[in-house]
Amino acid sequence: MNYNNPVHITKMNKGDFLDMVTSNQGIIHKVCGMYCDTSEDREDLFQEIVTQLWRSMDSFRAESKVSTWMYRVSINTAITHFKKNKRRPDRETFSITETQIADKIYDDNFEEQLKILHKAISKLTGIEKSIVLLYLENKKYDEIAEIVGITQNYVRVKMNRVKAKMKKLMGE
Repeated sequence: MNYNNPVHITKMNKGDFLDMVTSNQGIIHKVCGMYCDTSEDREDLFQEIVTQLWRSMDSFRAESKVSTWMYRVSINTAITHFKKNKRRPDRETFSITETQIADKIYDDNFEEQLKILHKAISKLTGIEKSIVLLYLENKKYDEIAEIVGITQNYVRVKMNRVKAKMKKLMGE
């Protein structure tokens, strides 16, 4: 079954659902990577997203691609998870960039720029992270708007603000 075309999935059985998730798991992994620093947190969020996808299958109206719907559910779940964990000051974790040992295969300058980018992204709000993630995935503004649930014009406004914010954060 092609899961990129609009289809009606409300009568999907567990096997078909798992096939759909397996076929599109890259979406979930990208969202988890954007919102979580540790592998344990990414695994927890991945499971939470899959659970939410299963629970919300009836909400899919086949007006868009399954991948678009999966991005929307994944991002909304991640934002909720992100907000919930931000309220827990008792957790202190190391960021992935603090715990990685640099691989000499990569250009040190590139690695440094990547660290700066990740650090700046980590300071963005949930919606801003979502927009950056989708932008880096080469999604068009209309797709971003549909996934995030805002107007295309507002995506453009937010993207301009995020770009300015990222320049400032990366300059610090």
